Amino acid sequence: MNATVTPEAESAISDIAQRHGLSRDAVLAMLLAVNNGGGTMAQFSIPELGGSGQWMRGGMTMVGNMFDNALKARVDALCGELSNLLATTTVFPPAPAASSGGFTSNNWWPGDLGVPSSSGGQNDSRYAVFPSTRRLAIQVNGVTRVFDTGEHNIGGVQQQQGGASGTVTFTSQFGTFDVSSLTELGARQVAETPVAAPAPQEIHQAPSSAPDAPASSSSGTPAPSDDAASIIAAIESLAGLHQRGILSDDEFASKKAELLGRL
Repeated sequence: MNATVTPEAESAISDIAQRHGLSRDAVLAMLLAVNNGGGTMAQFSIPELGGSGQWMRGGMTMVGNMFDNALKARVDALCGELSNLLATTTVFPPAPAASSGGFTSNNWWPGDLGVPSSSGGQNDSRYAVFPSTRRLAIQVNGVTRVFDTGEHNIGGVQQQQGGASGTVTFTSQFGTFDVSSLTELGARQVAETPVAAPAPQEIHQAPSSAPDAPASSSSGTPAPSDDAASIIAAIESLAGLHQRGILSDDEFASKKAELLGRL
């Protein structure tokens, strides 16, 4: 698996692999999956862990055999440890330094945004997603607009033919949205012709390190705790799988009741 990690992270990966009885490649694959989910969730396909599955911090774990509780516990323990590793260790080497004007020599987005988990585009519009800094960059006709993605963990992109920023929609744990629902931070003109970004692909990468959400809303109602928010997000994710026919009515009702019991 081609992924560059720091020496400190490589040592931790080897130790985790030995303790969990997994290969180094399996642990690295799961580390990248957790990293792609902002440190709080993961979508993976790892043969040593039963093939395809999902994990979300707070108690929601799905594996190929949904009745294999031992495997679920194993995946949950592994992902929890990798999430902590991402939060406490510099896992990936820093991004290349930006050139004058704030743009890297090979990319069209401001260099201080970090490394994108995914980027793509068509015609005169492009997008790049930066989970580590909670930013989204969209370029239209040479002008780059930067948005704050807030609590969204973006997991997919759809871009209609036409190129305007409004035709790009994204999916996260909160559903489908476009940039009109985000706070714009600024726009910048690119002085030189940028190198083409890769074709659109599924979103993956970078840990989230932004501050926690405020403890209460403007109405004075306390916001849910991190665990409660994770459980609610897990239920919403399950509802999406249920609507798509991936989960049966009984499977959805059983898992929903289990998660609600933890609130």
